[in-house]
Amino acid sequence: MVQRVAVIGAGAGGLASVKCCLDEGLEPTCFESSEDIGGIWRYTVNSRRTTVYRSVITNTSKEMSCFSDFPFPEDFPNYLPHSLVLEYLRMYARHFDLLRHIRLQTTVLSVRKRPDFSTSGQWEVVTESRGVRESHVFDAVMVCTGHYQEPHLPLASFPGIESRFKGQYLHSWEYRDVQAFRGKRVLVLGIGNTGGDLSVELSRVAAKVFLSTRSHTWVVSRVSDHGFPLDMVSTTRFNSLLDWLLPSALTRRITFRKFNSRFNHTNYGLASSKRCFFLVIINEELPFCLLSGTVVLKPNVKEFTESSAVFEDGTTEGNIDVVLFATGYNFSFPFLEESVGGTIHDNRSLYNCIFPPQLEQPTLAIIGLIQLTGSIMVASEMQARWVTGVFAGWNKLPPPSRMMAEVLKRKNPSERENLKMSFISYVDKISACAGVKPSVWRLLLTDPQLGLAIFFGPCSPYQYRLEGRGSWSGARAAILTQRQRSLRPLRTRMLLGDSSSSSWGWSWMCLLALPAALTAKVCYKNVNIRRLRKS
Repeated sequence: MVQRVAVIGAGAGGLASVKCCLDEGLEPTCFESSEDIGGIWRYTVNSRRTTVYRSVITNTSKEMSCFSDFPFPEDFPNYLPHSLVLEYLRMYARHFDLLRHIRLQTTVLSVRKRPDFSTSGQWEVVTESRGVRESHVFDAVMVCTGHYQEPHLPLASFPGIESRFKGQYLHSWEYRDVQAFRGKRVLVLGIGNTGGDLSVELSRVAAKVFLSTRSHTWVVSRVSDHGFPLDMVSTTRFNSLLDWLLPSALTRRITFRKFNSRFNHTNYGLASSKRCFFLVIINEELPFCLLSGTVVLKPNVKEFTESSAVFEDGTTEGNIDVVLFATGYNFSFPFLEESVGGTIHDNRSLYNCIFPPQLEQPTLAIIGLIQLTGSIMVASEMQARWVTGVFAGWNKLPPPSRMMAEVLKRKNPSERENLKMSFISYVDKISACAGVKPSVWRLLLTDPQLGLAIFFGPCSPYQYRLEGRGSWSGARAAILTQRQRSLRPLRTRMLLGDSSSSSWGWSWMCLLALPAALTAKVCYKNVNIRRLRKS
């Protein structure tokens, strides 16, 4: 029986894992290699660990990013700088008395199966703190190191960058602020969220910024309808149902039209509506930087010369001083024994992106190795709730053979794409495994006000505290007041006759639209069946 649990990493996922262990009556010990909690959200200037850059702002809003039984303070802004995220994590750790279970400045050197693992499921964990090594025995291990671990620096994909280019090149992992780039000509490689953010920031001080990409990319704003946060408007169960009901071609057309309502992405060279594969990034300022010429969009780099970059369209940009790789991260678990760590190539190797399926005993869990269309913090907490329920014996896993078969079904050609999943679909799946998924249809009958808020309003984390183990008495009130909390930090100047309009006032209109959507889905299927019969 699992009792003692090792938690590796004291970032957001590690803190949630410690709290979930305590909720289930387990005894967690969290090992954190640095001198404080917070993970990547603890910004440091001179550090060799992965950290956010100085100017970073969250891409998900506070109501959609909090732990499910601990809302952000009302007066916190909707989108947060790293300092407020770290402050929130500290508040969470203090409120639930987590700090006494965390051993700082303690590095995990190895995690190996005990000789009797097939029956006991136990692990031997070797740690080092201030030069002193210790060996521990744990009944289970939760790895909470995330996927922002090792910079992905694809130098081999850019001929000449090492052999001929005389300028400087570095990964965004090393970037902290703009001072070192003042007056320089900078080439940013990669147009993910980081590449977009850094291009905009550098454009304020650099002589010129070029942004190179090979992807079709749609750029959206954090500010959505009626001024509410984007994820509070778009991440709803109603929208998720529409995505499932409507033909994918129609859904894509509606989505692209929405994206293009702000500016025509084809005119800017960013994306074409004819492409099925694309990226979506969040950036309010990039379109203006492109419009004003402070950032110039370029195709993929073909090769580098001593001071120039030659692009695949034949154009050349000279006098490049710095090349900044915004090319993401690789993950690894060097402390895991090879028979275990060597089998985890990506989250496809894990049952529900958490459990290595080949283990005789399910006492190892990987938390946070995911990328979603919503908050990773919320999903990591849900993973931890399910995992600790498994450790405590409340939740059951299928036999290893079934888990392995399920893992083999997951196929995706792109390593980057296999990390990206629908927020609602994934969290609903894990919450169902944990027995805490809300029953929307039952709530529509028994508590219509709450049911409508859950179905048409934001799919916020509080929904997963309404029922089942770990339910929270404040969940209903948190759901019904989340709109007011999002407006609270904006109430710094009240206007005469002020009356805010609700962005969810269209709920009944959406309800009326449901039959039409269902009819469209049925008709679409019928047309396809007829076509198949004719052929």
